[in-house]
Amino acid sequence: MTFASELTVRHVVMSDPRVRPLLTELGEEYSRRYGKDAHAEIARYPDEEFTEPHGGLLLLLLERDEPVAGGAFRRYDATTAELKRIWTHSAHRRRGLARRVIAELEREAGARGYRRIYLTTGPRQPEARGLYLATGYTPLFDTEADPETIGPLPFEKHLADREHNRKAPDQ
Repeated sequence: MTFASELTVRHVVMSDPRVRPLLTELGEEYSRRYGKDAHAEIARYPDEEFTEPHGGLLLLLLERDEPVAGGAFRRYDATTAELKRIWTHSAHRRRGLARRVIAELEREAGARGYRRIYLTTGPRQPEARGLYLATGYTPLFDTEADPETIGPLPFEKHLADREHNRKAPDQ
């Protein structure tokens, strides 16, 4: 699939070398914001959870074959996909790429039979919080509370019924 701005969506696996910038920058960003080595958080889920046979997906947006954004989902439960690793390359921010990643992940999750998306973001990631609110996610926390007192900020979104293109997630 190609967007008007010459972006190509590619479904990839974690071992694809084009995923390395995503994982590296996410680790650096988390470490800066939370003051610890966040690579353990990135490694928390086995790579296979982001593959189709396990109900997941990892995708990249490529521009001239270079990764500029990406994201993934994993099976949270039989009807819910959990978004993870939403990323925009530091040199390509403020272009709406994260919105495109989220829209593509939602479309793919719906096509695989998921009816709900769940995600969490850290309390020190106001940009992510704003992105999820702007893209129609419902906060599952008190938005008036100090985010630092909450911990990970959970969100959900119910997907529109897409019976015509739905297939059940693998069990």
